[in-house]
Amino acid sequence: MLFKQQPLLRQKLFVLGSLAIGSLLYLVARVGSLDRLQPLCPIDGRFGPRSQDEIPLRALQFKRGLLHEFRKGNATKEQIRLHNLVQQLPKAIIIGVRKGGTRALLEMLNLHPAVVKASQEIHFFDNDENYAKGIEWYRKKMPFSYPHQITIEKSPAYFITEEVPERIYKMNSSIKLLIIVREPTTRAISDYTQVLEGKERKNKTYYKFEKLAIDPNTCEVNTKYKAVRTSIYTKHLERWLKYFPIEQFHIVDGDRLITEPLPELQLVEKFLNLPPRISQYNLYFNATRGFYCLRFNIVFNKCLAGSKGRIHPEVDTSVITKLRKFFHPFNQKFYQITGRTFNWP
Repeated sequence: MLFKQQPLLRQKLFVLGSLAIGSLLYLVARVGSLDRLQPLCPIDGRFGPRSQDEIPLRALQFKRGLLHEFRKGNATKEQIRLHNLVQQLPKAIIIGVRKGGTRALLEMLNLHPAVVKASQEIHFFDNDENYAKGIEWYRKKMPFSYPHQITIEKSPAYFITEEVPERIYKMNSSIKLLIIVREPTTRAISDYTQVLEGKERKNKTYYKFEKLAIDPNTCEVNTKYKAVRTSIYTKHLERWLKYFPIEQFHIVDGDRLITEPLPELQLVEKFLNLPPRISQYNLYFNATRGFYCLRFNIVFNKCLAGSKGRIHPEVDTSVITKLRKFFHPFNQKFYQITGRTFNWP
């Protein structure tokens, strides 16, 4: 009886063994193919395929958490060394323009995994006292980053301060410079609005915009008023061009960044030689705030401060017309120098 069962037993064992081997071979093949397959909706897949020298998104997210500890001074030198983090001089600076959207631009660029931003305006090159502290002081004001990342800072006073172009040139003659501009009259009114709000918080009175922007003696535009001078973009840019070629500047449309940010950010990515990583996923319109907010990942979102998007006071239409007529020839020259045309009246 045993001898009769042996062939049947051997046959069953052979079938089971074949199934086991087949399953094993399938699993090996399946695991190998997983590396080649793209998940349907990966959290970090929105940044596209990674190059060999690119840091995984998890590491970048972990770094964001570490930075908070570093800024509080809780990190040890050993922790910094282990994570291969350094403080680098910026490879790009947003030099202006005040009330053009410098904060929005900086925060949006920080969505890119290869960009690290300085949180505060450093005011190194436009402040004599800070500049006297030396370049090492400036470097230590920069955030921690991985060696392959680029650090960006923004100080909009740089654009209009005479000493700054030469000082930045001495630090890095090949640095990339970002200028974000808005329609000049709108920018001047926004500048006034910010100062007005500060005065009101201190219960102080302030002149109306019309009285500051128009010279009461000549009834012409008051070029001594700082908000007006700052909006004469070409005058300031010409000073920068004594030190840097126009190819090292990128002009960002601040008005478009408000209404349609992604195309503007993609242009900046290209200018900074960054792989395209910022997508529509990272930007969502907040109807309550009235502008776009940022989405870093599935759990971390961020909107700009409530002080952004202030409501401007009503300004006499004749004054607006006079200002636009005044800025027009300067705007035309700005278009010619930069190669970028805006639909400014």
